[in-house]
Amino acid sequence: MATSEEMEDVREVLRLAARSLPPSDAVLDLLDIGVCARCIFRLFGVLGRAYSFPSITDAVLKSFLEEPDNFHSNAGEIGCGANGATFVQFSNSSKETRNVQQYCSICLGILQFAHQDQELMKMSTNRVPVDDFTLAIAELVKKEDYHIDGFSIEVSMPPVIVANERAVRLYMKKKYESEEWFSAKFLHEHLSVKDALRTSTTALLEKHLGDVSDSNSFRIRLTYSHPEASRRLQSSLANNLSGKGAKTVMKNNVNKANDSYEGILRNSEQQTCNESDAAILRALEGMQDHVFYECFTVPPDKTFKPCHLTTTCYRMPIYIGGRYLKFSRNVSQTCWMVDDERIGEASVEEIVGKNILSVCRGDNYKFHAAGREDIDVRMLGSGRPFLIEIANSRRIPSKVDIGLISEKINNNDQNHVRVRNLSLIGNEAWTLMREGEAEKQKQYAALVWISRSLTDGDMQNISSLKDLDIIQRTPIRVLHRRSPLERKRIIHWMSIEKISSSSQYFLLHLCTQAGTYIKEFVHGDLGRTHPSVGSILGCRAEILQLDVTDVKMDIFN
Repeated sequence: MATSEEMEDVREVLRLAARSLPPSDAVLDLLDIGVCARCIFRLFGVLGRAYSFPSITDAVLKSFLEEPDNFHSNAGEIGCGANGATFVQFSNSSKETRNVQQYCSICLGILQFAHQDQELMKMSTNRVPVDDFTLAIAELVKKEDYHIDGFSIEVSMPPVIVANERAVRLYMKKKYESEEWFSAKFLHEHLSVKDALRTSTTALLEKHLGDVSDSNSFRIRLTYSHPEASRRLQSSLANNLSGKGAKTVMKNNVNKANDSYEGILRNSEQQTCNESDAAILRALEGMQDHVFYECFTVPPDKTFKPCHLTTTCYRMPIYIGGRYLKFSRNVSQTCWMVDDERIGEASVEEIVGKNILSVCRGDNYKFHAAGREDIDVRMLGSGRPFLIEIANSRRIPSKVDIGLISEKINNNDQNHVRVRNLSLIGNEAWTLMREGEAEKQKQYAALVWISRSLTDGDMQNISSLKDLDIIQRTPIRVLHRRSPLERKRIIHWMSIEKISSSSQYFLLHLCTQAGTYIKEFVHGDLGRTHPSVGSILGCRAEILQLDVTDVKMDIFN
């Protein structure tokens, strides 16, 4: 039984809500066709505490409308379940009666905080619906052990709710369009079911989690489904849409959706609005009112089963970036497998990514770099910019954590890879990486052999070339996995460093446009790159070793 203070609070909230509502006979009509209190509030643009007030149920609203002066909130005496659903009495042939809970004919129990458990298939019967509902979500978050400093709520629900709401609106239009209040109160903007659910739960979640709701990367996702109602909706559309082509498309979508909903029942994977849902929503949006009447019952049938609910939480990807140096000629940039056999000792991707993943406690990671070098090419100098994308990170690493990750990678006994300037960054770094990659210049040092002795004239000839344009056809060595294209590239400058006691070996230092194939620029690739070092010197030239000595990008410096 509610206390006098609670009663007065409920009365005041309902008085404020009543200012936006139409005459009581229209509201009672909505209650009679199975629309819940919160759906009524949102249809008429009610704002404020009415949504999150646990004591306001369908029966309480009905009692207030029928006797506002003598109003008393005692839901247990007026046929309302603890979760806000109404009890309906049925009789069978033996004259026995049974109580069956009825749920909102629009939201299917979502705004009554009634749902079927995804695994046990039991209905939620919380004593204080909103409080218990949000507390259960908060406990799930804490159980998953996420480090959070804010959250946002995502909601996914079946398209049948859109159809239900339209059916109720058409019912109200047909019955009350001539009333003075109709255009003023019913045709203005209103809250969606999703927004009403967020309004109902956000403040309590903030209380239970001790954090504020904002556009944070941490998301709480509520995925509602109602396979039975959704199948009826899809069948109605498939059977009533005119045109053979439209029917075929919709029937295919029905089959896809059936598989999808069965999948929801078998597991708890989160699903966004899939292709079949999108097709249904488009069909509903483009459907004229007279066609809708042919397809659906107006007002919608009352429902006695609430939605299934799957609650999950996840974090949007976080990014840790820096520059890496690679000292081994037997370590690839990413994991390289051929016929299930690893090529090389290890990869930069694994050495860096696994160390970061273990600290962040994410589901998985992706490695992104500003270009790449071959497995037999070292990455020296200031290093190559890279990003590690961590999916669903349970923990946001601190500066201390980042420092410890760097130490662990850099102090590895094998010393294959080192990192510099490691830091936690926003997703804007991804844009900077892509923009910088197209504009960057790269410097190399190549050990070159030529078929004759190197002369002073050769050295002067090479060093005099500035911003040399070359044409490169896709190299033979990568032609099996790259499109056969012709690319124009620029060699910005070159210089030769002699090697003592050798006249045919030298170090070629050069700066090129990003995307230049250096090995092919040296030997010519059977004429597919022109000019080349070989053609410039007029002799055969071969590259023996190659190092990247600098990647010029204004990021992670």
